[in-house]
Amino acid sequence: MIGDRPDPAPATDDGGDDGPTGIAGDDPVPRSVTTTLDVVGPWSLATSRRFWEGFAPQRLRAARSDSTPEVPARRDPAPDGLDSPATEDSLTTTFLAERTWQSLQAEVTQEGRLARIALHSGDGSPVADPHGAARQVARFLSLDVDAAAWPEIGERDPVIGDLQRRMPGLRPCGFHSPYEAAAWAVLSQRIRITQAAALRDRLIRELGSDRAFPSPQALLEAELDLPGRKAEYLRAVARAALDGVLDGEALRAVAPAAAIAAVGRILGIGPFSAELVVLRGANAPDALPTHEARLAREIAERYGPEASLAEISEAWRPLRTWAAVHLRAGREERTGEISGGSSGR
Repeated sequence: MIGDRPDPAPATDDGGDDGPTGIAGDDPVPRSVTTTLDVVGPWSLATSRRFWEGFAPQRLRAARSDSTPEVPARRDPAPDGLDSPATEDSLTTTFLAERTWQSLQAEVTQEGRLARIALHSGDGSPVADPHGAARQVARFLSLDVDAAAWPEIGERDPVIGDLQRRMPGLRPCGFHSPYEAAAWAVLSQRIRITQAAALRDRLIRELGSDRAFPSPQALLEAELDLPGRKAEYLRAVARAALDGVLDGEALRAVAPAAAIAAVGRILGIGPFSAELVVLRGANAPDALPTHEARLAREIAERYGPEASLAEISEAWRPLRTWAAVHLRAGREERTGEISGGSSGR
């Protein structure tokens, strides 16, 4: 259970190249595995993928002038580890699995309300924790959320209803993990986001594996050449990840306020960053960001200068995070604030 929300429909394992999960000859750990998830509520993988490609830090790789030779140029902007699929009904991403810190590739396809998640490692090694990795993919794509109430929220709030029609089936895609969200929060502090994306790309290139973000242990062992106190803060994030403070399932298992408070005790993580880690790293579906200046400006423009976020958001329960993300996505579509690489929040 997540808060008082029902669990999503159970996933099934379809096996992989080595047969069903846990049955691979004499090897109990599969080298690939496919999981099928029944997604409850509206969902369009194509819409969600376009959203993910359009937001920092994902789209900034394509905009950087010092693009890395290891990653071929793409026709569309794509996030780190996101490979452009043949159709908009599939998404392939390389990510760092929580707990095992293994670099994995996931290919996600949509068949109606079903999501099919195929996992394998880039080096051909067994997938150490296929069930945990599949849950992580479902979490960062918001496929694990029961969104049956989402259309009703649009009926209660015409502004959100308009955004739902403009972005049909959008499920907010977050960072691969709270650990990566916290690392991004540190890297992006007090510099332009294009500069932060360049730092992140360099870390991936120099310390990562198979285009995934570096593991916490890799960050702790490396000599980090970063501006200001970013190296110190990034090591604090790495230690917190190894201690389980940034575990996605653990953060989702408690109330968002408690999760934000726990994350906020990490050195270098302030109130804005703590909310980012929980709302977009753990992808908590029903929480309210209170330190986003861009969201506050959008609320004033869409609802009036006297509008109160706390009052307006009551109509968004039980998916307040989703509504806030839709408002931010609509603002970006209209203003291009983030795609222009501007600083600020």
